[in-house]
Amino acid sequence: MEYLYIKSLHIVFITTWFAGLFYIIRLFIYFKEAEEKPEMEKQILTKQYQLMIKRLWYMITWPSAILATFFAVWLLILNPAWLQTNWMLIKLGFVALLFAYHWSCQIMYNQTSKGYLKYSSFSLRIWNEVATIILFACVFLVVLKDALGWVFGVLGIVGVSILLMLGIKLYKSVRNKNSWETK
Repeated sequence: MEYLYIKSLHIVFITTWFAGLFYIIRLFIYFKEAEEKPEMEKQILTKQYQLMIKRLWYMITWPSAILATFFAVWLLILNPAWLQTNWMLIKLGFVALLFAYHWSCQIMYNQTSKGYLKYSSFSLRIWNEVATIILFACVFLVVLKDALGWVFGVLGIVGVSILLMLGIKLYKSVRNKNSWETK
């Protein structure tokens, strides 16, 4: 019974962690696009986005990352044999990538708190998809737990990634066309 409660809490905090990571990049995009606004509007939006980013980052995303990790370690203590399985070792590799992704968002947070962001909104849109790929990989590994299923999962992730990139490019071209027509 204890295991199911710990697993449930792990899933809840993984969900809120990813929600924070997905939304923080969206806020970074808005912050970046505010730079193109007239000065008065830019100042108002920048201040508001900085507040929203700070609250999301330190009230939801970081606590969720810490709690998800805490409950993951607890699950591994309850089931140490998992550390002998290939799927868990591969999943832990993706978790390491997730922490690297999280840290990259921390770097972007630090920039926005100083009033700038060195990445374009387009590159941020693409970067946002990295978290999606990590999420897909982890879910497929945990659910399927076998090598063949994992291979198909990775092929699916690559396919989804290609579709996402094409979708982003299409969105950008439509957006640019619409903005060109309104001028």
